[in-house]
Amino acid sequence: MKAEKNLVGSYAPDFELPGIDGQVYHLGRYLENFQAIGVVFLGNNCSYVNAYIDRLKQIQAEFASGSFTLVGINSNDTDSTLDKTFETMTNFAEENQLNFPYLRDPTQDVAKSFGARVMPEVFLLDSDAVIRYAGRIDDSLESADKVQIPYLRNSIAALLAQKEIDPSYTEPIGSPIQWRKNNN
Repeated sequence: MKAEKNLVGSYAPDFELPGIDGQVYHLGRYLENFQAIGVVFLGNNCSYVNAYIDRLKQIQAEFASGSFTLVGINSNDTDSTLDKTFETMTNFAEENQLNFPYLRDPTQDVAKSFGARVMPEVFLLDSDAVIRYAGRIDDSLESADKVQIPYLRNSIAALLAQKEIDPSYTEPIGSPIQWRKNNN
């Protein structure tokens, strides 16, 4: 399963997923209310996610007034019940003071449909659900201070300004999504 550069320009898969707040989130509702939606695949115990979580919150805060929202999705397979998984996700969200919705993809269908492979991996959608950017958040895992190219920030700004996004794809780096056994 490999996310490809050619995903950019194609329609994102629709989804309807439960959030840790007890609400059900539907991509169609986001498309009605936002000019840009960042779908980011996350995990609770991922060192790559932990390195980027503050940057994701900053991006959400920076662009929230500009008709943009992030949506975090956890697609990892767990040995726990759904209730236990939601409890762990809720703890993660509270500890990190997430300022965007955190959703559960229990069947892993959404991650597979997007072609997501690692955490964090981001897909930027326009209001027609077209994937306009896919890949990395920026070019520095080590530190926000060392970022030379803020790919996601630049892509959001370009999309909101109705300009071309360049690059529209970067190879994502992160921890592999934990796929269910016997799951193709």
